[in-house]
Amino acid sequence: MNKVIITGCGGFFGGALTKTLLDQGVKVYGVDINEEKLSRFREHENFYPVAAEFEDYEKLPEMIKDTGADVFYHLAWAGGFTTAIRDYKLQMRNAAFAGDALTAARNLLAKKFVYANTYNQYEIINFLESETFEPRYTCIYSTGKTAAGLICRTLAHNLGIEYSAGLIPMPYGENNYSKQLVNVVIDSLNHGKAPKLVEGNNLYDLVYVQDIADALIAIGERGKDKKEYYVGHRRLKTFKEWMIEIRDEIAPEVELKFGEFKDNQQIDYSKVDLDALYRDTGWECRYELRGRIKDVAQWVRDHII
Repeated sequence: MNKVIITGCGGFFGGALTKTLLDQGVKVYGVDINEEKLSRFREHENFYPVAAEFEDYEKLPEMIKDTGADVFYHLAWAGGFTTAIRDYKLQMRNAAFAGDALTAARNLLAKKFVYANTYNQYEIINFLESETFEPRYTCIYSTGKTAAGLICRTLAHNLGIEYSAGLIPMPYGENNYSKQLVNVVIDSLNHGKAPKLVEGNNLYDLVYVQDIADALIAIGERGKDKKEYYVGHRRLKTFKEWMIEIRDEIAPEVELKFGEFKDNQQIDYSKVDLDALYRDTGWECRYELRGRIKDVAQWVRDHII
């Protein structure tokens, strides 16, 4: 790739993707909501900041005069954490803004549109197929993400631009300022406290942020049109195994409290093609949790608490 556009370039995924591509010499038009989020990349001569709110996406072709990007990455999303995930009006606005981003990509003559979707889409599929499904509030967020993917794929087909997506499971890594699960668990362990957890016998996945960035690059370069790829490990562990691994690295003396909450995530991994991204692009996870989690725990200690 020689030139890309990235929405949400100052976010967790977007920051890792932007830095990786800049270090590779790729020309990056980074789109985010304010100058503060754009400032971290200004030392790169190949970075071109574009301050734009979600409502401005329709104007991106006027703000970016340089056409013909190899990939337009849409990573920006408002309200992916805490109580915002249950804000159905916000989540559906996000889906509409994704459509605006796809339309802007087409008008900018981008060759391909890559969307950062969620693996919770598989839970929504189960929701649609079952009359007894008990949806958690996360399903509102997941519905918005799924709707955005369907809107973008439909627009891409009819407007004549390639579309691919990554279905991303629970991430971890530096520069994640959210209260996502891994950060909450790390914070408890950093203070010698036992986090309260679900029973955890279900299959689960944790993916390091640099692996996610590398996967998005692979999808942009070699992903097939109209395909959505699971971005994670090709062999899974249970939630309990992941949590024990984190505990053993950070605070082995702490006894974890499994079974404190209902285990209500309902993803049927038998329906997930864990190997598709590897088959099509050669990408697979390179970073082991045991090799990264202590550094992430130190980052959480230094920057969040």
